[in-house]
Amino acid sequence: MNKRLINQKFIKSLCVAILAFALIIAGFNVFATPATEETGTTDPILVATDSGAEKTDGQEASEKIEPKEAIKNFLGQTGFKATFGGLLNGAKNLDEFTNNYGYLVMILISFVLMYLAIGKGFEPLLLLPIAFGMLLTNLPGSDMFHEILYAGGHVHWDLFGGAEVTSEFIETLRADGVAESVLSTLTVGETISAGLLDYLYLGVKLGIYPCLIFMGVGAMTDFGPLIANPKSLLLGAAAQLGIFATYAVAINFLGFDSLEASSIGIIGGADGPTAIFVTSKLAPHLLGPIAVAAYSYMALVPVIQPPIMKALTTKKERMRVMKPLREVSKKEKIIFPIAVTVFVAFLVPSAAPLIGCLMLGNLFKESGVADRLSKTAQNELMNIVTIFLGVTVGATATAKTFLSIDTIKIIIIGVVAFAVGSAGGVLLAKFMNLFLKNKINPLIGSAGVSAVPMAARVSQTVGQKENPKNFLLMHAMGPNVAGVIGSAIAAGVLLALFG
Repeated sequence: MNKRLINQKFIKSLCVAILAFALIIAGFNVFATPATEETGTTDPILVATDSGAEKTDGQEASEKIEPKEAIKNFLGQTGFKATFGGLLNGAKNLDEFTNNYGYLVMILISFVLMYLAIGKGFEPLLLLPIAFGMLLTNLPGSDMFHEILYAGGHVHWDLFGGAEVTSEFIETLRADGVAESVLSTLTVGETISAGLLDYLYLGVKLGIYPCLIFMGVGAMTDFGPLIANPKSLLLGAAAQLGIFATYAVAINFLGFDSLEASSIGIIGGADGPTAIFVTSKLAPHLLGPIAVAAYSYMALVPVIQPPIMKALTTKKERMRVMKPLREVSKKEKIIFPIAVTVFVAFLVPSAAPLIGCLMLGNLFKESGVADRLSKTAQNELMNIVTIFLGVTVGATATAKTFLSIDTIKIIIIGVVAFAVGSAGGVLLAKFMNLFLKNKINPLIGSAGVSAVPMAARVSQTVGQKENPKNFLLMHAMGPNVAGVIGSAIAAGVLLALFG
């Protein structure tokens, strides 16, 4: 008990000390008087002058700077100065609030997401790095990510190379629809020093990370249940209804354009990498909100789906027992990824990067001759890319882009996307039963969303509660892996239409 009290006192003392230090810094920056050019100090700090000064005997001329001035310069670069400067300025409207307080709100949001990832286990492998990337990009003065380097949906390689910002460049971005809140940070003639996350984000912008994630997913996926029951491919396709229904709602009722609506709609596929892949190409300014919504709702699949499944089915349907699947040969498993890659590439060429990487990873696994490559794709490659993907996607969630009414719309419509996708699979399964001799349990239709294998486990759990002898997991894995293919194809269709 005493030890606990001591720890609490220590934490309180530490917080008070940090607050006092911050207040001292704020007061110093507010009330400090400007230094004069000539001072009479007896303890000067010597610094080098500009290149025009005379040099004698290889020594650079120097000028005197007051210690007070040096300390003031140092303190002016701290995050405390930016923080308390914003607090002192106040806010008269939403724009001023975002500029002065927005990053504090984003830091708090990152803390909440970290809690959900660590404390509640919500998709921690991606939500945790996303939250930390959000924290890094909103720390005042860190300059780790610059939105302007990717403004207008393009990589501005000239700025990476040290080119100066020109008035023509700013006007071009304004014509491309870049927000004034982003353009207001630019000054004509300035150069931008790219930060760590600016370089890492190239993997997202160029579509590298999502494809490598898909390779790892393919190496961990067994397409046997889909091959054994090809009808389940239709259930995976039906679950993509959420994508196109959400697109229609977003563009007709919520004021989004076709590019933004396509990016928001892909949330309905319940596939994080696919959502990031599409959004990074069509609406990169929405990448942060869409990624957070996609992975948050993927974690909530066990909460969102069961009420929908029960509402659309009868107790008798949920109790239905399905016959065991047939054995799938190794030859079939080897031919399948090759055949799917060729067919999809001809049908929707823009989906070839995602499908190609997915099937390449699966071929590593099923061929039996590339175990090292299969294990690397499943483990080391997957883990490394997941870190880079999460942190850089989180870095796009700056106050200027995240704190808006559009983010609230995306969070709300994300639930609708998941619900419609789940309902689409269940309803098609019920429709198919009108013509099938061997009826299927409609609960497996909800697994058509590509949250692998969580959605399949939900089907198993709900079915077994109704009938303890019901084992639906392998049957549900068919629509589940079909949903991965379906969401990639849907992404390719949207890119072909609007990319």
